[in-house]
Formats: sequence, C-alpha cells, structure tokens
Amino acid sequence: MKLANQLEKLGTETAFAVSAAAAAWGAKGNKIYPFHLGDINIPTPGYIVEAAHKAIADGHTGYCPGAGIPALRAAIASDVGAKRGLSYSAENVSIQPGGKPVIGKFLSAVMNPGDEVLYPNPGYPIYESQIEYQGGIAAPYGYIETDSGFDLDLNAIRASINGNTRALIYNNFQNPNGAQSSREEMEALAELAIKHDLWVLSDEAYFEIQYSGKPDTIVNLPGMQERSIILYTCSKRFAMTGWRVGAAIGPKKAIEVFNKLNTNIESCTTHFIQQAMVHVIEGDTSEPDSILDELRRRRDAAVNGLNAITGLSIAAPNSTFYLFPNVSEIMVRKGIGDVNQLMEEALINTNVSFCTRKHFGRPLESEKNHYVRFAYSGIDVDNINEGLAKLKSYFES
Repeated sequence: MKLANQLEKLGTETAFAVSAAAAAWGAKGNKIYPFHLGDINIPTPGYIVEAAHKAIADGHTGYCPGAGIPALRAAIASDVGAKRGLSYSAENVSIQPGGKPVIGKFLSAVMNPGDEVLYPNPGYPIYESQIEYQGGIAAPYGYIETDSGFDLDLNAIRASINGNTRALIYNNFQNPNGAQSSREEMEALAELAIKHDLWVLSDEAYFEIQYSGKPDTIVNLPGMQERSIILYTCSKRFAMTGWRVGAAIGPKKAIEVFNKLNTNIESCTTHFIQQAMVHVIEGDTSEPDSILDELRRRRDAAVNGLNAITGLSIAAPNSTFYLFPNVSEIMVRKGIGDVNQLMEEALINTNVSFCTRKHFGRPLESEKNHYVRFAYSGIDVDNINEGLAKLKSYFES
C-alpha cells in the first residue's frame, strides 16, 4: 500500500539527526560538548513544578476547552499586551501545545494551495516544511552579514513579492543567526506587509531572551495588529521546552480558526499545565531573570571562545541563545569543501557537536559563505570553555 504523495513535501528538523550522531559518538565513550540543539539544560524553576503538582492534586487532569482555559487566555493576553504596548483580551488568544503548532495552524488559516509565503532562510526549518506540505509555495528571503550581526535582505524581500504572495513569516530574535531588527527595519517590513495586504506570523519565541534593553515587536506598528499572529511560547522564557505550552495571539477571526483546528487536532493543551501557568504568568518572574543571567554568562563565554579562533569573528548578539559564525576561512584552511563535512570531522576530532547552515532551510543560490550554528543553551560555562579550546586547536591546525 502507498502512503500519501504529499508526504514527500514534509520536511523535518534535521538538527535532531545531528543530535543522534552526537549521541552515538558519546555512546562510544567520548565526552560530547553539545552545541547542536536549542534545548535548555537549566531546570524548570521549582515554583513552576510546584504549581503543576498542585494543579494535578486539585484534579485538573481532564479535558478543558480547546481554545484553552479562560484564565490562562486572559493572563497571556494581559502579559503579551503589556510588554508590547498592545491591547488584547482572552478572545485574542488560542492556547497551543507549544509554539511550533502555531506555524502550521497559521498557514492553514490564511494560505490556500498555490499561495506564496515569504519565510526567513536560514531560519527555523519547519516554516519551509509546513508551507510546502500544505500546498503553498515557499518563497525564501535571506540576511546580510554586518559587523554587528545580520540584517534582513529587504531588497530581496521586495523583489520576491508578487500578486500570489499571501503571507510573511518574520522571526525577530532569530534562530539560527540571533538577528534582532532595528525599529527602522521593522517599519520597512511593515510597510511592505500593509502595501501588499499580507498576513504576518511574528514568531516571538525568543522575545524574553534579550540581554539588554527592551524587546520590540513589529505588531505594535500602525496597521499591523489586525494582520498579525504572534507565536508565543513558555519554552525559552521559563526553561520549559518539554512541557509543551504556548499560544497564538491575534485578531479574533483568525484565533477562532486556531480554536477549531485545536479541537480537530489535539482536543486541548494539557489542562494541569495550563492551570499552573496562570499562577506563573501572573506571579513572580525572578527565577526567569536568573535563567537569563545564566544564558548571558554562557553567551559571553561562547563569543570569547569563538573569537579566540583564528579566522573566526563574531559579534555578541543581544538576543536568543545562538551564534552563527562564518567558517569559510576555516574550511579553506582545512581543505574542506562542504560545511557538513566540517561538522562531522569536528565531532570526531574534538567531540564538539554543532549544526550547520544546511539544517535551517535549503541554501539560497546566491549564498557564497559557509556558516555553522552554536547553541549555548544546553551546555554550561566550564564545558563551553573546554570544548571551544579543543575546537580552536583543531580549526587552527
């Protein structure tokens, strides 16, 4: 019997294959320095665990509304709105089992088969996967490397828009390159979205992972709230990657579609976790601040370690927990033509595991440089220093 033809268009997160290779190498007795997966090895704060235990003990273990429990919807509406200078109510929030489901449901809500959707590339690979799986045309746009990090290639975005373009996926505080837009850059992007009447998915999974200043959003620009869906997740902010709770926040007519999709796909997000998060979001946030402090220490160690390697130079990003150095000079020195070969040989020679640009969407034809991604969320400072010292010796040999 044959499976559905459409499955040929369904991609995956190939970073998990890197994780499997690292685990196999570690099973042979090698100490792995895990920079490959954007998981967080910082424990979920104890008060969140206690809130979940209490919710279970109080009997919140059955079904609940597909849209999410009203108290959590209201808490997220208030929290997200206050931090972004926006006004939302519970009817603007649809609770999700994590942030990732928002991507597919957004496309189901706004995209017809054959529509084009602009998405960042390099970027989270599920964008590309879900656009094509649901019958859309994936229209990638890239970034320009600068001395301070990465800027959107606005000219490429302008050139890509046509009468068939339906939506724009935008990931400020970006995975994998840590890019953070200026207000001017967001204004230029918003102008395009309004001019061409595009829906916008503002993926704000890393909104709270900002090391200085206040995070900003494209959604609070004039004309954007009514056309934008915010992807919100507790995973990074509260070190809750495995708990699977997040939300879509946006116009009521779109959120009602999300709620109907929830009922069709998963019925509801886990009830006791939702109940716990009401108290967490409305309560004390001092422990999430300590999570950010630890991530900052790791960022500084990783930036220093990479910049100590001859042929590498990287600016410290102000957001996310990713570094995306250009390794083109390293590859020439090592006589390696494929960036994935560099990754594989680095693992064997140093036990350092990282991803490459190829794990974040199909490379664009215009790309000439080679990049790798280091995630420092799952490795402590001592091991960052130790691992990158080994990588320095190998890359410079």
